[in-house]
Amino acid sequence: MLSEILLGGGTAIVSGVVGFFISKKITSANFDIYVDQATAKAKAIENEAQTLLDRSRLRAKEIELDAQKLFESAKERARADFSQREDEIIQNKKDFARYKSEEEHTIQTQLHQINAQKINLERNEKSLISLKAKYEKSIDDVLHTLEHCAGLTQEEAKRELFNKIEEKMRGEISHIVRKYENEAKREAERKANYILAQATSRFAGEFASERLTNLVHLDNDELKGRIIGKEGRNIKALETLLGVDIIIDDTPNAILVSSFNLYRRAIATKTIQLLVADGRIQPARIEEIFKKVSDEFESKILNEGEELLADMNIGVMHPELVKLIGRLRYRASYGQNALAHTLEVAHLAGIMAAEMGGDPILAKRAGLLHDIGKALTHDHDGNHVDLGVEVCRRYNENEVVINAIYAHHGQQEINSIECGAVCAADALSAARPGARREVLESFLKRVTEIEEIASTHSGVRQAYAINAGREVRVIVNAVLINDDESILLAREIAKEIEDKVQYPGEIKVNVIRESRAIEYAK
Repeated sequence: MLSEILLGGGTAIVSGVVGFFISKKITSANFDIYVDQATAKAKAIENEAQTLLDRSRLRAKEIELDAQKLFESAKERARADFSQREDEIIQNKKDFARYKSEEEHTIQTQLHQINAQKINLERNEKSLISLKAKYEKSIDDVLHTLEHCAGLTQEEAKRELFNKIEEKMRGEISHIVRKYENEAKREAERKANYILAQATSRFAGEFASERLTNLVHLDNDELKGRIIGKEGRNIKALETLLGVDIIIDDTPNAILVSSFNLYRRAIATKTIQLLVADGRIQPARIEEIFKKVSDEFESKILNEGEELLADMNIGVMHPELVKLIGRLRYRASYGQNALAHTLEVAHLAGIMAAEMGGDPILAKRAGLLHDIGKALTHDHDGNHVDLGVEVCRRYNENEVVINAIYAHHGQQEINSIECGAVCAADALSAARPGARREVLESFLKRVTEIEEIASTHSGVRQAYAINAGREVRVIVNAVLINDDESILLAREIAKEIEDKVQYPGEIKVNVIRESRAIEYAK
């Protein structure tokens, strides 16, 4: 049994030893294979790297050759350009030398001529001095002879001689003066008639007569009730906010918007038209539409001014002046539209200035700006001449424009052809039959003065003259003016109107005090 165990153990040991050596041999063989494979891969990588290195070197040489070619080409072009410029400089130097030589020769020739003329002048001067001496000696001899013959001194004889000559020549001189004066008058009249005929025949404009009312068309008469609103709150809000008089009568499918202020009336008309089209007529919506229309009109007048400036082709102008030109569309003078009058004056002045040898572009510019102050009279104190000069000087307009603004109302003398053309064109435009209405202008001045009187009082936010000037509606700040002060303010305004304004009948002063509480739900 023991022997069997020993035999089995020895067999196992032998088997283990044999297995160990076999395994070691196999592992050694595999290691050699791995080493061979790694060596082969390393050689392959090395060969590939060498190939890439060779290619890179070859590519570097190609790039270097290309760069050398480009350098040589640029060098040749630079050399050629330098050579060409050098030739041009040499040629310019030769031309300059030749020009200098010619100019020096010309100057020398002129100097010789000047010297010759100087010598001639000196000779002539000496001759004149000699002749003058002889003439004075002859006069002295004559005077001595006269003194001896007439028993007069030299001064007395001279005075007597001059008196006789003056008496003898006075009639002839006056005849000559009268003759040339009459000729000058006839020529001036003929030329003036020619210039006016040319200007008026080449510009055929129509005058625009302004009215005091705008008609708003309604689709049906039921809209009149909606415009009036419950207990008249809609029409009250409209008249208060828009500053116009809304007349709703028996005229079918129409209402009238009345105001002497063209700009305010135009905004009111557009606001009412949009409200009618929208259908929602109530105070909050009225305020919203009014603000939108007011903003659109401000943008519109700037665009209109820019279009007019482009059509006139008179150069660049400050945007504020352009806006004021557009605003002239909503101003009137004696019933004549201010913008139409301004454009007519500008065209006529340009034509007249061209005929008289002046600058037509400057004349048109002065004509376009001569009444620019009328765009400011509704918002600022002062006459349109002073306001126009102030705004034109603020934006550095030409002195001819300033002179034209002053001179067309006789506040300055006319200092240029262009200014004279503007003054003549202004008189021509205003004097045409039917162009202006004096009665309307006096009415407009009266209602404007009424509004200005009411606006000057403390606490007044807005003041509107309505009902053809028979009522002034004054809206006050509810924080600054209480109910008792409103009554006192109405009396003060009425008293001031009585003292300062001439008017038929009576004027109602209506002071409106309104307080609002506004809060937002967030």
